[in-house]
Amino acid sequence: MSRIAKRSIIIPDNVEVFLDNQYVQIKGQKGILKRRFNNLVEINLKDKILNIRARKSSLNGWMQAGTVRSLINSMILGVTYGFSKKLILVGVGYKFALENSKKKLILSLGYSHNIVYFLPFGIDIELISQTEIVIKGIDKQLVGQVSANLRLYRRPDAYKGKGIRYYNEFVKTKEAKKK
Repeated sequence: MSRIAKRSIIIPDNVEVFLDNQYVQIKGQKGILKRRFNNLVEINLKDKILNIRARKSSLNGWMQAGTVRSLINSMILGVTYGFSKKLILVGVGYKFALENSKKKLILSLGYSHNIVYFLPFGIDIELISQTEIVIKGIDKQLVGQVSANLRLYRRPDAYKGKGIRYYNEFVKTKEAKKK
């Protein structure tokens, strides 16, 4: 039985929640998020308090209930505050550049060509310097996926530490082979 699912979610005053069976729409000051959830879970809204319970007839309902509660809580946090991830480039000649009103990211990563990455809808990028960017959005999953996709173009090297890394990531470098 999920302990997370048993906790109720108190909805802030500036957030509106619309329920239609398993379809949830959350509207806040930053935007609107919509999602359909599993039928094994009951979602109840009463007096700005959201309760998630497993259906009586389901064996795996409590497993899904904890996941649904976490996803709805992340949606509420996203429409009120938003999410962000910071990426840092380490390496000589590596740089980020933005084009076309912040919807096209150009990466120079030491390859023979530049990599062009088109940003999905709902993602904004703030260029702090040529080697630091902040990825912002209201959807936690989308922010994490975009940052992971960018990191895959040049993961940190184990010997020199060059590549794209998260702001708080520590890269343990190996010692070079000795003669």
